[in-house]
Amino acid sequence: MKIALLPLALLVSTPALASDWEIDHEASEVTFETDVLDSPVTGQFTGFGAAIGFDPDNLGSSYIDATVSVATGETGTPSYTEEMLSEPGLDPDTYPTATFMSEMIEASDECDTCYIARGDLILREARLPVELPFRVVIEGDRAVADGTMVIERERFGVGGSSWGEAAAEVTVHVHIEADRAQ
Repeated sequence: MKIALLPLALLVSTPALASDWEIDHEASEVTFETDVLDSPVTGQFTGFGAAIGFDPDNLGSSYIDATVSVATGETGTPSYTEEMLSEPGLDPDTYPTATFMSEMIEASDECDTCYIARGDLILREARLPVELPFRVVIEGDRAVADGTMVIERERFGVGGSSWGEAAAEVTVHVHIEADRAQ
C-alpha cells in the first residue's frame, strides 16, 4: 500500500507594521489526514517553524511564511511513513522542506475571527497557488489559530503510478499557539 501526504504549517515573511508572533512549539502542531484503501490514515510533522506577522486591524501588513521539515513526517504506521518519505513521495533527501508564503491575508465571511491566507505552496519542484482558511483568537499577548488546507498531492508531483490506493487529496491541519514578540 502506498501513501502520499503533504506538509504545511505557518511561517512568516517580513512586511512592516503587523504584530510579530513567536510560536509556542509545545502547544502547536501540524497534522494531516488522507485515505489509503478507503481507510483513514493520519500523521504529523514535528519539525516546523513560523515567524508570524498578524494584526486583524492591519491585514495589508500581515503575513505568513511557513516551513515544514518533511523528514519529520510520520504516520504511526512504519510502512506508510517509509512510502511517504520515499523518492516518489516527499523525498526529503532532495526536497527537505515544504514552504507556504502568503501574498495576502483577508477577512472571511465565515466568522468575525476567520481569515484566508492566499499564497504559494512550494513542495518538491512545484510552486502553486493555495488558500489557507484559518480562525484566530487573540487574548492579550496570546494568539491561537486553527487552519485547514486540502492539497492535491499529484499537482505537486507527490506519489507515483503505484500509489493508486492512496487518495489524491491530503488534508493538512495547522494548530498554532503564539505569543506576541516583545
